[in-house]
Amino acid sequence: MLLKTKTIEQCKLKALDGEFGKVSDFYFDDQHWTIRYLVADTGGWITGKQVLISPYALGEAFKKEHLIGVNLTRKQIEDSPSLDSDKPVSRQFEADYSHYYGWPNYWAGSGIWGIYPTVMSDPGPWVEPDPTLEEARDTHLRSTKEVSRYHLHATDGEIGHVDDFIVDDETWAIRYLVVSTHNWWPGKKVLVSPKWIERVSWEEAEVFVNLTREAIKAAPEYTEESFVERDYEVTLYGHYERNGYWLDEIETSEGSIPEKTN
Repeated sequence: MLLKTKTIEQCKLKALDGEFGKVSDFYFDDQHWTIRYLVADTGGWITGKQVLISPYALGEAFKKEHLIGVNLTRKQIEDSPSLDSDKPVSRQFEADYSHYYGWPNYWAGSGIWGIYPTVMSDPGPWVEPDPTLEEARDTHLRSTKEVSRYHLHATDGEIGHVDDFIVDDETWAIRYLVVSTHNWWPGKKVLVSPKWIERVSWEEAEVFVNLTREAIKAAPEYTEESFVERDYEVTLYGHYERNGYWLDEIETSEGSIPEKTN
């Protein structure tokens, strides 16, 4: 299912033994554009420390209650490696964090989740990572809240700004940036895939895509009431004359999970 990050934000988080906060932000890596952590606002329960929750820990979501289950205890969360709230997330912290919970390192391999194509919450098929791949990626974690203010540039000029993100709740890949064009003409909101990004200027807060202004202007409109289904995605990708990500993933996922060796 595809979900807006703004919909997930403010969801309450419930550990195995009680609620402990709500979602306030997300960190994604700037290579695969995949959510690596939910940032929890604990309301003062844990002060001076950012509480990060990996998708590996997520359980059932309860839509009516606006609540997401987390398969951890409050004690586990409280005793997890400490990250100062004003410090960036380092690779050393991530390694300590993954080791603490016993989860695979997502950077140990070329796939979206290391050697796996999705979040493998069941440790049954996990295999020992190849240590030569541990530092293979030169990636950085970015905040969706921060990037939501970035301006978007087409090949022939500025066209709008990033307003939201749409993520896949199975892989936690960011499938689309929601782009508002209202400041450039009597505009609308449109979706742009991270695959169409040519480069990002993190210093200047600008995203550059290899699409023209006219193509973006004529793209299928996205509204707050829209539910992004495959028919809409097929139309969107057809408009831009691009291959759908789901076709590429079908090819790459076949036989991509290695067998566990004893």
